[in-house]
Amino acid sequence: MADPIVAKLHEWLKAHEAELLEDYRTVLRFPSIESEALPNAPFGQANRDALDFCLSKAYGWGMKTKDLEGFCGFGEFGSGEKLVCVFGHLDVVPVGPGWKYDPFGAEIDGGYVYSRGAVDDKGPTMAAFYAARAIKECVPDLAARLRVVFGCDEESGFECIHRYTRTEESPTFGVAPDAGWPLIHAEKGIANLVILHKPHSGGMTLLEINGGSRPNIVIDSAKAVVRISPEVRDEIQEKIDERWDRNIDLEWEGQNLIIHSTGKAAHGAWPIGGDSAAMRIFRFLMEIAPLHDAEVFTELLEMCHIGGAGLGIDGRDDVSKDLTCNLGIVETTDAGIRMTFNVRYPVTWKGEDVRNRCVGCLAEKKGTFTLSDFTDSKPLYFPLEHPLVATICEVAKEELGNTEKPGVMGGGTYARAVPNTVAIGTGWAGDGDAHQTNERCAIESLYKMSRVYAHLLYRLCLA
Repeated sequence: MADPIVAKLHEWLKAHEAELLEDYRTVLRFPSIESEALPNAPFGQANRDALDFCLSKAYGWGMKTKDLEGFCGFGEFGSGEKLVCVFGHLDVVPVGPGWKYDPFGAEIDGGYVYSRGAVDDKGPTMAAFYAARAIKECVPDLAARLRVVFGCDEESGFECIHRYTRTEESPTFGVAPDAGWPLIHAEKGIANLVILHKPHSGGMTLLEINGGSRPNIVIDSAKAVVRISPEVRDEIQEKIDERWDRNIDLEWEGQNLIIHSTGKAAHGAWPIGGDSAAMRIFRFLMEIAPLHDAEVFTELLEMCHIGGAGLGIDGRDDVSKDLTCNLGIVETTDAGIRMTFNVRYPVTWKGEDVRNRCVGCLAEKKGTFTLSDFTDSKPLYFPLEHPLVATICEVAKEELGNTEKPGVMGGGTYARAVPNTVAIGTGWAGDGDAHQTNERCAIESLYKMSRVYAHLLYRLCLA
């Protein structure tokens, strides 16, 4: 027999769908990409504005609210020792070119809302926010505390959630609506390897290359400047005339060859889904290089290998499978070419092992490469029998008929930073992919998520 409280929650949400859609579109219109820090707005004014909007809503609905200096904030209601938390985020990645609508316009077309953040993560966050509100309205004697946390820096450093964990209590159960159904029980370790390259001087010398804005996005456009000595110009021009890659545009400025490359953005956890513009440039340089310069340019291309082979860190385990590696930023500095690789390594590995393997590999290369910085976020892993995992699976089966086993992913969510927390599903087939151009979410998916989340949060409060 269906739980009458769950049925009541669903009825309340269906009656408030228009309001949910309106608030969802409002929060989408904040261009909440990390920008210059301001007082009480460490990630920029737009992120602050999005947070203020959600906190004002929570306050207006009768929740207790707390603002953690603009890093994040939360709304909470209920009583008791048990604390159930939702961890959503309001910040988004940069938009990139090629959008058919204003990426912060929240336009509706064919039953979909188009906007950066539509699925990652404003849609799921607002659906969970309304799910919590439904519980507040329908279960006034809730014997647990239910808290919705709004982060502002998930996409570029997790500073928001690290600020949260320094002063706030850990949840009894926590969920981050930012993954696949029914949940993700293992998240790969995430390491950023910053490698400095001092280009050699030869017949073909790389003077400059720049592309990418975040380590966790496949580079979709890049530019390079290469100096060509007169002795090899005819040889290189002949190779240029035979080039096959039409996503490479060229122009000469004296002895310098200016190269523009176009690729396709994708989430850095799944680099095979994108097309690296930087890799296209490195491949092109390898193909046109004179024989005595070719080895270093070959090394640069090999370092972009999405399995990490070019850095000596490739491998896999039985739980989370293959390591992935994405060159997310390449930039020219006074010290040389700086390359930031975003690595998702298997859950049974240690980050320090990845670092040591990379250092050993760089020492064997012909070019001058050094590891100048290394950061590590350890893997997350919950056994399938864990009560949090079991409850989520039960609700997913009841609501969606979902009998799939919990998944593993290379993406990083708040779950890895907060105890007793896992990432749960968002959206369905037809909804857009995170970090892609023309990101979108079906309006019906938004409503459906709110109902599933309400059932799940209610069950976790009772567990």
